[in-house]
Amino acid sequence: MDKVRIITIDREFGSGAAVIARLLAERLGWKLWDQRLTSEIARLAQCDDAQVAKREECMDPLYYRLLKSFLRGSFEGSLNVHRLKLLDTDAIFRLTQRVVHAAADEGSCVLVGRGSAFFLENRKDAFHVFLYAPAEEKVRRLTESGTDRAEAIRLVETVDQERADFIRKYFGKEWPCRRLYHLMINSRIGDEAVVQTILNGIAIQQKIEVG
Repeated sequence: MDKVRIITIDREFGSGAAVIARLLAERLGWKLWDQRLTSEIARLAQCDDAQVAKREECMDPLYYRLLKSFLRGSFEGSLNVHRLKLLDTDAIFRLTQRVVHAAADEGSCVLVGRGSAFFLENRKDAFHVFLYAPAEEKVRRLTESGTDRAEAIRLVETVDQERADFIRKYFGKEWPCRRLYHLMINSRIGDEAVVQTILNGIAIQQKIEVG
């Protein structure tokens, strides 16, 4: 393994990845690509961040797929589909791939989700982490951040399935793909403990490779 210049953090929804990634990036003095990923994709797509955020790591809704199919299935639609600039999952996937690889080439970065670990699975300078937590712990984190408890429960039960469907379609792999990650950590141990575990894991991995 080359010297680690990139850390990807994949995660179950509600496991605290946003906070943990920020703490890790601050500890290392590296650039954090979380909301920054969404913003850069939105800039390239010439749209608002919110439009990208609601379509990241999930499949297009049925009505959107039907509209796209209708447009591409008709002569007039095929002429206008590019002019309409439909911001579908395919378009976001292509832009995400471009942004993730650019961030990785720059190095010294922490990337959160968006398929980053899958895009970069063959890079020797990348260290891949997966965060998970018991359902009640994820609900607790979400409610403490201001989400209604009923909504938190609904999100915990549904978002990860959407992510799994996304990874299956675009990468042809099951999610989480356990063979991909260097570490899988239960974030219930606490944010600082997770950060230190990641740093220790990188140090041990590089020591093994050198030895």
